[in-house]
Amino acid sequence: MAESDLTSDQLSPTKRALLALKQLQAKLAEANYAQREPIAVVGLGCRWPGAANPAEFWRLLQNQQDAIAPVPADRWDLDKFYDPDPAIPAKMPHREGGFLPDLLNFDAGFFRIAPREAKSLDPQQRLLLEVSWEALEQGGFAADGLVGSQTGVFVGISSIDYWQRLLSRHPSEIDAYLATGNTHSMAAGRISYILGLTGPSLAMDTACSSSLVALHSACQSLRLRDCDLALAGGVNQILEPATSLNFAKAKMLSPTDRCRSFDAAADGFVRAEGCGVVVLKRWRDALRDQNPIWGVILGSAVNHDGRASGLTVPNGSAQQALIRQALAQAQVEPNQVSYVETHGTGTALGDPIEVNALGGVFGTTRLASQPLILGAVKTNIGHTEAAAGMAGLIKTLLALQHQQIPANLHFQQPNPQIDWSTLPVQVPTVPVDWPQQHQPRIAGVSAFGFSGTNAHLVVADFPIGELPPGKTSSPDLPHYLLPLSAKTQPALMQLIERYRTHLQTYAGSLADLCYTAQIGRCHFSQRQALIVSSLSDLREQLAWVVALVVMPQSAHEAPADLQAIMQQYLAGATIDWSALWQGQTARIVDLPTYPFQRQPYGVGIIG
Repeated sequence: MAESDLTSDQLSPTKRALLALKQLQAKLAEANYAQREPIAVVGLGCRWPGAANPAEFWRLLQNQQDAIAPVPADRWDLDKFYDPDPAIPAKMPHREGGFLPDLLNFDAGFFRIAPREAKSLDPQQRLLLEVSWEALEQGGFAADGLVGSQTGVFVGISSIDYWQRLLSRHPSEIDAYLATGNTHSMAAGRISYILGLTGPSLAMDTACSSSLVALHSACQSLRLRDCDLALAGGVNQILEPATSLNFAKAKMLSPTDRCRSFDAAADGFVRAEGCGVVVLKRWRDALRDQNPIWGVILGSAVNHDGRASGLTVPNGSAQQALIRQALAQAQVEPNQVSYVETHGTGTALGDPIEVNALGGVFGTTRLASQPLILGAVKTNIGHTEAAAGMAGLIKTLLALQHQQIPANLHFQQPNPQIDWSTLPVQVPTVPVDWPQQHQPRIAGVSAFGFSGTNAHLVVADFPIGELPPGKTSSPDLPHYLLPLSAKTQPALMQLIERYRTHLQTYAGSLADLCYTAQIGRCHFSQRQALIVSSLSDLREQLAWVVALVVMPQSAHEAPADLQAIMQQYLAGATIDWSALWQGQTARIVDLPTYPFQRQPYGVGIIG
C-alpha cells in the first residue's frame, strides 16, 4: 500500500506530525493570502464635468480638454458674491469651477421615489443611485439578481450644500423627508435599501480622501468576507457659496480658477462636482465567474498625518509611510510602479510635499531613463473633493485599458520648490504610450484629505480584451435574440437610439452583445425583441424599429423555439436566459446603460 493511501492514524508519529505541519502551513498561507487578496474592478460608472460616462471621460482626457466653466445660474448669484479683491467680506475672486449640468434633475420614478420625497433628496444621493445602477450595468450585473445578496455599499461624501439651501433659504420646504434625504448615512443606506443589498453599508467623510478611504474599506470588507460584491464610490456637489467663500478666505482656491499641478504658477485648486462608482469583487471570484476586469487593486492603505506643522498641512513623512504600507500589502517593489495619479491639487505648499514624498519612496532605486510618470486629473476637471480619489482611480483604469497615460494640462514651468534634477519623475504634457507588456503595468493612486487622513491604492492591469482562464471564445450561431426593455416607452426608444449609436463603432461579437443584453440587464415592462443573424442585420432592424416600419426580419428563418421565446418575452414572461447558453460560452461586453428620464426636483435659484 502506498503511503499516500494510509490514513492519518496509520502513519508513524513523525509522519503524522509532518502531515499536520503541512496542513497548518497551507492554512497559514491561505490566511496570509486572504489578508492581501487582490480585488478586481468589475464595473464602473461616472459623471464628471464635461463627461457623463466613462467613454466621454476618456475622450475628454484624450483630447486634453479643460472642463472648467462659469458658475451655473442655478447655484448662486455670481455678481452678488464676486469681487476681484479677496479681502472684501462675503466676496470671493472666483467665477468658475467644474460643474455638472442639470444637477437637480433625477429619474425619481425609476427608483420608486415619490415626487415630494425626491424634492427633499440631496442631489448627491440622486447621483449615487443613478451612477451605481450604471456601474452595475456596465459590469453586466442585473440589479434584480442582487436582491438579498451580501453586497456592500461604501460611499465617500462631504458636502451638505443642499441641506444648507433648504435650511437657510427655503425653510418652508422642510418636511418629513429632510433627514432621510440629506444625512450622509442615507447616501449609502438608500442604495442598499432600493437595490435590496444586505452587506455593509457605510458613508465616510474624511474630506478629499473620502472616496479612496471608502474604497479601501470596501476592499477590506471583501477580504474579511463581510461581503461578496461591493459598490464603492464618491460624490460631490457645489450648490451654495458658503464653502467656496470659506476656501477662498483660507487662500486655498486658485485666483485664476485652474489647477496648475506641479507648475511654478500653481496658486490653489478649483472646486468641482462629480460622482464615480466602481463595482468590486475578490479577484479569484471574478475569474471564476468570468466577470470583465478593468483592473486589479493589489493593495491599499490609510493613515493620518498625526501632529503635523498644522491641522490642514500635508505631512510628507506620513505620505511616504502610507505608500510604503500599500506597496507592502501589494507585494510590489517601488521600481515596478510606472505611474502615479497624484492628489496634485496645484497648491504651492502641497505639490512640493507630495512630489518629494513620492521621490523618497520611488526614487531610490529607479533609473533616470525610467522616470515615474505623474498625473493629476484635477487639471482637467478640477478638484472634486470627496469624489477626487474616485476620479483619479477611474482615470487610471481607463489609461490601463487604452494603453495611454493622458497629458497634464497647465504645466508650463516646473515648480522651483521641487528638486526635479534629483527626482526621477516626469509630468507629461502630451499623451504617453503605456503598452501592455509581459509584466503587469502597475500604478498608484493617491488622495489626501485636509482632515489629515490619507489614502493610497496600488492598481495593476488585467487585459480587458482577453478572456479569463478557462473561457472559450463566443459561439457562432445563425441567429440570436436581442431583448431590450425600459420602464417607459420614451426610455425604450432612447435605449434603442443608444444601441444604434453604439453599433456604429462596435466591433465585437454579436453573441456577446446579445448575451450581455439578456444576462446583464433587468427586464422591464416596456419591451422590444429582435432575432438577428449579424451585426449588420441588427443595425438594419433597429433602424426599422425607430422608423416604425413593419420589419421583414429574419425571424422567420430562426428556430421555432427561439421565436417562441421572443413572443413570451414580448408578452411579459420571465425568461431563463442562462438556458439559452447551456454548452456555450459568451462574455459580458460594454453596452449602453439605462437612459434615465430625468426631471427637475428641488428648490430654485438662491440669492
